Amino acid sequence: MTLNAQKTGRKLRGKLGELPPIAVVLGSGFDEIAKKIKWEAKVPFKDLPGFPRLTVEGHRGLVIRTRLQGVGLLLLCGRSHYYEGHTMDALTFPVRVLATSGVKILLLTNAAGAIHPQLGCGDFMAIQDHINFMGENPLRGSTEGNASRFVDLTHTYDSKLLNTLVRSARAEKIKCRKGVYLAVSGPSYETPAEIRAFRRLGADAVGMSTVPEAIVAKQCGLRVAGLSFITNPAAGTKAAVISHEEVLRQARDNADKMMRLLSSFVSRLTVELQVSTSESATFQNPFSWQR
Repeated sequence: MTLNAQKTGRKLRGKLGELPPIAVVLGSGFDEIAKKIKWEAKVPFKDLPGFPRLTVEGHRGLVIRTRLQGVGLLLLCGRSHYYEGHTMDALTFPVRVLATSGVKILLLTNAAGAIHPQLGCGDFMAIQDHINFMGENPLRGSTEGNASRFVDLTHTYDSKLLNTLVRSARAEKIKCRKGVYLAVSGPSYETPAEIRAFRRLGADAVGMSTVPEAIVAKQCGLRVAGLSFITNPAAGTKAAVISHEEVLRQARDNADKMMRLLSSFVSRLTVELQVSTSESATFQNPFSWQR
């Protein structure tokens, strides 16, 4: 099937109306947030051509338009994963749709295992860089529009958004450190030997998502932030048994904490990340969306 981001973007806007410039992808278990907010409009993934079908528990497959702290926000409740059998084109397609639909800032969240000894269950990690160990790159063969395949990933994660995440967590008395996220293909969890190798490579947390979306978002010119919620110690670092059920339980039990951090983050965006006059000619003010 040929994916057409422009066409699906038009359908998305037809379902939800004008879209806000800030979007958040909710990782494993955090679809609970959708139950805690008032929706302005919603559309299931299945009604959007090209959006992948989700097969993993904890990923609802719903796009919601809402507001937090008076700021317009688009929530993608769930994501697809490479290990489900999707192609990289398919699992990153929603990001391309967002980019064609007026979204300027994308926050990617995930559940992750702790590699760094100072990260524990219930902590957050603001992603400052990543290591792609998935064995695939989403830009391979990509000819989307006029965008170059040869994307500079030096500053994939926007430093201002990164600092805003950390300040927002501090204001809410939530533990959040900066770190490097390493993505593997999954679905099996890592071996202790792999975790030891990843630690030597400089990884602080490990998971099975986010990196393909971040790469495509950077190609599309979006400002990207990444946030990992630590749900388990990585293999071999503790005696605990790792399971998807435990990952989901940890995320759901901490949905209130994620909600507080997300609310603080979007409210601070309006104060800390105003677009300069010189940039405004080429970059639309991301806080101009009002109803």
